[in-house]
Amino acid sequence: MHGVKNLNSSGDYISNSKYVKNSFIATASEHCKYCMWLIVGGNKDCYDYTQFGENGQRVYEAMTCGKNIDSVINGITVVESQRVHNSMFCFNNSDLFGCVSLRKKQYCILNKQYTKEEYEELVPKIIEHMNKMPYTDKKGRIYKYGEFFPTEISQFNYNETSAQEFFPMTKSEAEAHGYSWKEPKEKNYKITLKSQDLPDSILDVKDDITSQIIECEHKGQCNEQCATAFRIIPQELQFYKSQNLPIPRLCPNCRHYQRVRNRNPNKLFLRNCAKCNKEIETSYAPDRPEIVYCEQCYQQEVM
Repeated sequence: MHGVKNLNSSGDYISNSKYVKNSFIATASEHCKYCMWLIVGGNKDCYDYTQFGENGQRVYEAMTCGKNIDSVINGITVVESQRVHNSMFCFNNSDLFGCVSLRKKQYCILNKQYTKEEYEELVPKIIEHMNKMPYTDKKGRIYKYGEFFPTEISQFNYNETSAQEFFPMTKSEAEAHGYSWKEPKEKNYKITLKSQDLPDSILDVKDDITSQIIECEHKGQCNEQCATAFRIIPQELQFYKSQNLPIPRLCPNCRHYQRVRNRNPNKLFLRNCAKCNKEIETSYAPDRPEIVYCEQCYQQEVM
């Protein structure tokens, strides 16, 4: 794994953390599991928590939440709030259930204000009802209290989210999981320069290339939201010349996906230590050529 100053942690790209398990891109966190992109520290006792952080405590099934939050369950973009359930886009609140876009409120259910006593009486009844009569999606998946919002009501299609970058799927694979898919809009760019006709050396590129519409080498046939064509702006051309870099043959979207592929996947594999043969968990797939050691053998090699 890529990590520094960690104690008893697993995953990848983790730093200054302890007891962080099966997590990726996390810093200064403690007792967290299945978390990702906790790029601001101070997070404790969190589970299935994606993105943001900063002193998030007791957070479960939440995303883009953070900054001094406590006891947030099923939240999307909940900030500086405490004891918030099944809510989104709420800032500086406490004791909310099923609320949207509230600020500086307390004891609210479905955006309606209640007294403390009414709230504390109603919430257990709502949770009981959610468990007895849970929502079932078109794929037959059951969503009781505590489950994240159903995927089929997502505001975004699978292939227009970062999920496609880290867990790429084809259209048929995504639809088989019940995810929606965005069909690319038909592009009618009048391409003036084929990708195969681009010079290999930047020294052979003329300044008028900034007026050309360049064909993307993937021609929209990839799974990377290909734009099919792109242009080079003068500042970009100047940069390529200063660094002696060739003109790219891929559009910006496809270039981005190529860079993403250079990172380890957000997945752990079972693999054997190259020295003692002990089975270990690692983000390096078994078919990759790198030599991978268990922690003990690694320490022996570098000490």
